[in-house]
Amino acid sequence: MTNRKSPASLLRRQLLVMVSALSVLTTGTAQSLSGDAVATALRTGGYVIVMRHASSPRTPPAAGLANADNTQLERQLDDTGRASARDLGEALRRLRIRVGEVLSSPTYRALETIRLAQLGEARIFPELGDAGQSMKPETDGQRGAWLRAKAAQPPQQGKNTVIVTHYPNMAEAFPSSTQGLADGEALVLHPDGKGGATVIARVKIEEWKNMTAAP
Repeated sequence: MTNRKSPASLLRRQLLVMVSALSVLTTGTAQSLSGDAVATALRTGGYVIVMRHASSPRTPPAAGLANADNTQLERQLDDTGRASARDLGEALRRLRIRVGEVLSSPTYRALETIRLAQLGEARIFPELGDAGQSMKPETDGQRGAWLRAKAAQPPQQGKNTVIVTHYPNMAEAFPSSTQGLADGEALVLHPDGKGGATVIARVKIEEWKNMTAAP
């Protein structure tokens, strides 16, 4: 005997599927702001900007070409990276976007990004590092989980937290929001105060200088 479901039962099932799909779309990855709307939102504070370090060659410099303070001959920013980092900092100040805590990878190129952008003194965390020059992501997910937890912490009142790290960490923490993420590109997240955070925007480093914010 065929077990047919009633029209009401089928409708309830369809509604449940729709609600479930909507939940997936709006939990953690609801990118909804772009351009000037991002700057206007950030001016009020309460967001976390997780960004990849600015443009850097994939190999360390030769001894004669390294920055004077790059004593360990780590990868460092190229001309594009240095210019875009400065532009980022100038844009945040022009837009009156207040930066509170700054968290950084211990790598030279991440710290150079922060220094040239004049974001303030950074707190260094090995969990934000690159796991060596190979840039191979860890397979146990610990760095991604650590970054997600940090990005979910509400910033200081009226300010925004900035986290500078590397692509593998961001891809591990936010896999659905990082495809094709460029050097210097950032995810803007809004912590919900309950241990979660929603990605509300994705901003390339060169886009900041073109933004304006509502008065």
